Amino acid sequence: MATISAHAVVAPRPDREHFSISDLSAEFGVTARALRFYEDEGLIAPERRGTARIYSHRDRARLAWILRGKRVGFSLAEIREMIDLYDVGDGRRAQRKTTLDRCRARIALLDEQKRDIDAAIAELTDFVALIEAANDQKD
Repeated sequence: MATISAHAVVAPRPDREHFSISDLSAEFGVTARALRFYEDEGLIAPERRGTARIYSHRDRARLAWILRGKRVGFSLAEIREMIDLYDVGDGRRAQRKTTLDRCRARIALLDEQKRDIDAAIAELTDFVALIEAANDQKD
């Protein structure tokens, strides 16, 4: 059984063996519908006991990866690639390299977008000042 820290930075829960859909919904602030969607997408794979879904520590850790990846703008396909690399059996080297590469690329993209936003704000500020100056001259 893999440890939580092997999947993502999420506090271990040694007091629990399994989690219900309501446990994970409450802990991560997501709906049961979102959890079922991630299951349908093959990102998590809870055990079924009748109609109940029973989530493992691995599912919980994968959910933490999914939510973190979504928060920073990764697609579900990118998230899937990163978390699935855990299982390639190379001591997580491929997972770490791919994740670092993707994160660095995302940082570069966000930095570029930030520069574009800052430039747009500066342009708009200059334009507002120009219009206000013209307004003041006519009053």
